[in-house]
Amino acid sequence: MTENTTETTSLAPQGRTERVTHSLVRDVALPGGAGTLALVTLDNGLDHTKPNTLGPDGLAELTAALTALQQRAAAGEIVAVGVTGKPYFLAAGADLLGVGAVTSREQALELGRSGHAAYELLHTMGVPTFAFVNGLALGGGLEVALNCDYRTVASDAAALGLPETGLGLVPGWGGAYLVPRLVGIEKAVDVLLSRPAANKPFKPAEALKIGLVDELFDAADFLERSIDWAARVLRGEVTPPRRELDPQPVWDAVVQGTRERLDALVAGSRPAPYRALELLAGARNASRAAAFEAEDEALADLIMTDEMRASVYAFQLTSAGKKPVGAPDRKLARPVTRVGIVGAGLMAAQIALLVSQRLGVPVVMRDLDEERVAKGLGFVRSTVDKLVSRGRMTPEVADRIAASVTGTTDITDFASCDVVVEAVTEVMGLKKKVFAELEDVVGEDTVLATNTSALSITEMASDLRHPERVVGIHFFNPVAQMPLVEVVNAERTSDEALATAFAITKKLRKTAVLVKDRPGFVVNRLLVLVMGKVVEAVENGTSVEAADAALAPLGFPMPTFELFDLVGPAVGLHVLTSLREDLGERFPRSAGLEKLVADGTRVVLDAPAPGLHKPVDPAIQAVFGEALEAGAPGRSGTPVLDAAGVLDSVLTALTVEIGHMLDEQVVADPSQIDLCMILGAGWGFHTGGITPYLDRTGYSERVLGRRILPDGVANVA
Repeated sequence: MTENTTETTSLAPQGRTERVTHSLVRDVALPGGAGTLALVTLDNGLDHTKPNTLGPDGLAELTAALTALQQRAAAGEIVAVGVTGKPYFLAAGADLLGVGAVTSREQALELGRSGHAAYELLHTMGVPTFAFVNGLALGGGLEVALNCDYRTVASDAAALGLPETGLGLVPGWGGAYLVPRLVGIEKAVDVLLSRPAANKPFKPAEALKIGLVDELFDAADFLERSIDWAARVLRGEVTPPRRELDPQPVWDAVVQGTRERLDALVAGSRPAPYRALELLAGARNASRAAAFEAEDEALADLIMTDEMRASVYAFQLTSAGKKPVGAPDRKLARPVTRVGIVGAGLMAAQIALLVSQRLGVPVVMRDLDEERVAKGLGFVRSTVDKLVSRGRMTPEVADRIAASVTGTTDITDFASCDVVVEAVTEVMGLKKKVFAELEDVVGEDTVLATNTSALSITEMASDLRHPERVVGIHFFNPVAQMPLVEVVNAERTSDEALATAFAITKKLRKTAVLVKDRPGFVVNRLLVLVMGKVVEAVENGTSVEAADAALAPLGFPMPTFELFDLVGPAVGLHVLTSLREDLGERFPRSAGLEKLVADGTRVVLDAPAPGLHKPVDPAIQAVFGEALEAGAPGRSGTPVLDAAGVLDSVLTALTVEIGHMLDEQVVADPSQIDLCMILGAGWGFHTGGITPYLDRTGYSERVLGRRILPDGVANVA
C-alpha cells in the first residue's frame, strides 16, 4: 500500500486549489481462504476536521486506481474490491467550492462525466465490489457506495444522504438512477427531495431499514466484520436481498403526486427539485448509460445557475459561521458554573433545558409564583421524557437534566449564578425592573443577558450601576431546533460580557452572529417588515389569498399568514408596533391585524395534508374589508396590488431596510445579514440569504444604486 499523509493540491477552476483525496490501495487476505480483496481507502491526508471531498484530481486518481484493479481482477489476482474512507468519513461528496468555481457549461459537463467514469469502474470491475461506509457519506460520497454491488455501514457513521437538491444541484454520479432501484420510487423521493429539503440525512439504522445499505456493524470492529461479511457473500453464505422495480403505474403515480407536492411547496422557486424529479421519472425505463447522460446534462445546467452559486455562498457562510465575525478574544469569557433564568414560561423553560443539556451546569428558573415555576419545570421533565421514549436520550441523561433544573420564586437564589438570562414579557419597564433587582443580588462579575427580540438593550441597562455587564443573547423559537443566536452588543457592553455570550453559544452548538443594538436586530427587523408589508397590502384591498401567495417565488419555508400563525399574531403585532415606534412609518400600521389579535382570531386553516402549507382563512378578509379589484384605487387611494405587486412591494421595502442596516453598521458586512436570514428565518440555500436575491433580481441597483455583494460572489458572473 502506498500512503501519502501530506496535503497534495492541484489547480481547480479559476485557480482554486483542490484538496486532493487520494485513493490508497492495499491487499487484504479474506478469511476462510476466500481469496484477496483489494481495499481502496479514500484519504486526503488531513485530520477529521477536513473531510474527504472529490474534485477533478481526486477523481482522476480514483479512476487510475480502479482501472489498475480492473486489470488485476481480469488477471485473477483479486476476487473483490472494497472501498472505505479515513476515520469518520467515507466522503462528504464533490468539492462543492470547486463546483462553484466552474466557469463554463463545458467544464460542468466534464465534471459530471468524470465522476460517472470513475464510479462506473466499480460496476464493471469484473469482480464483486463492496463499500464499507465507515463514516459520513454525503452526495458523491454516498454515490461511491451506491455504485458498488454491496454496502455495509458503521453504527456511528454521522450521516448518509444525497443533499444535492437542497444545494441547487442533483445527484450527478448515479444517485438518481440507482436509489429507486435499491429502495423503490417512493422512498427514492424521500432520499432525493424530502430529506434534503428538511436538511435531514439518514442515520445508519435508517439507511439499513430502507435498503440503502445491506448490513450495519458496530463501529468498534467495523472494518474487520465488514471484510468477514464480504467473504461470506463471496462464498455464497449470504445473499443480500434486492427488490424488483416498482410497477409502471406505481412509479408514475408517485412521480405525479410528487410533482403536485413540489408545485404546492416549492412553487417553481428553484429548478433543482424539478430536475431531480425528471431524472427519477425517467430512471425506470432508461438504460444505465442514458440515465447517467441525463444526470450529466442536468448537473451541467444547474451548475451554471445563480441558484446553485447562491447555494455555494450560503454553504460557505454557514460553515464559516462556526467562527463568529467580530467576536472578542475567547480568553475573556467568564467561567460558567451555574446559570439563572428569569421567567419560567415557554422560552425560559426551553433555554433552561438546552443550557442544562449542553453546558452540563445547574440551572435555576425563577418566576413570580409556584404555579408558573411548576409549569416550567413540567415542560423540562415532559420534554426529556419524550426524548427518552423516542430513543434520543438515555434515562440517565434525562434524570440528570431534570434534577439539574430547579425552580424558585426567590430572586436571591440567583446570588451564586455566573450568568443570568432574563426571558420575561417584552415590556421595557418590566425588563429594567428585573435587571435592577438582579444587580442587588448577583456578584460583580455576573453577566446579565437578555433574550429580548426587539427592545433596546442599551436602554434596558441604562440605569444600572454596571451596564457593561449586560449583553443580548437572542434565541429563536423553538430553541432546541433553531441554529441561530443573535449576540447583541449594546453601547456599553464589555468585551468580557460579549466573550461570555459567544462562549455559551458555542457550547450550546449554535451559530452566533454579532449584531449592533438596533431595533429588531437583524431577523425580526426584516421578517416583521415582510409580514407588515403583506398585511398592508391586504389593508389596502388585496385579497388575503393573493397576498398569502405573493412570496411563493422566494421559496420561503411557509406562506406569510402561516408564519404569523407560528409566531403568534399578538407577538408579530407587538414587534411590528415596537419597530414602527423606533424606525418610523416604514413599518406599517394595520387596524385589521390589531382587530384579529384583539379578537383572538386564528388566521389560517388546517393543512390539507401532512407536510403541506396551512392556507390563509378567507374569512379574515372581512376583518380587513372586502378585497378590491387589482389595479383599482384602494382604500388608501393607491392601486390595489396583485400578487406580483405585493412581492415587488416587499422586496423594495427589504432593499431599503437593508440599506439602512448597512449604514447603521448593524452587522460587520452584508454576509452576516444573509447568515442570519438563512439560519434564523429559514431562507433557502438557493437564495443565498436575502442580499444575493436582491442583487440578481435588480432591486439593489434600482433602489440603492449599487449591488450589495460583488458580482460573482453569489451568482454566475
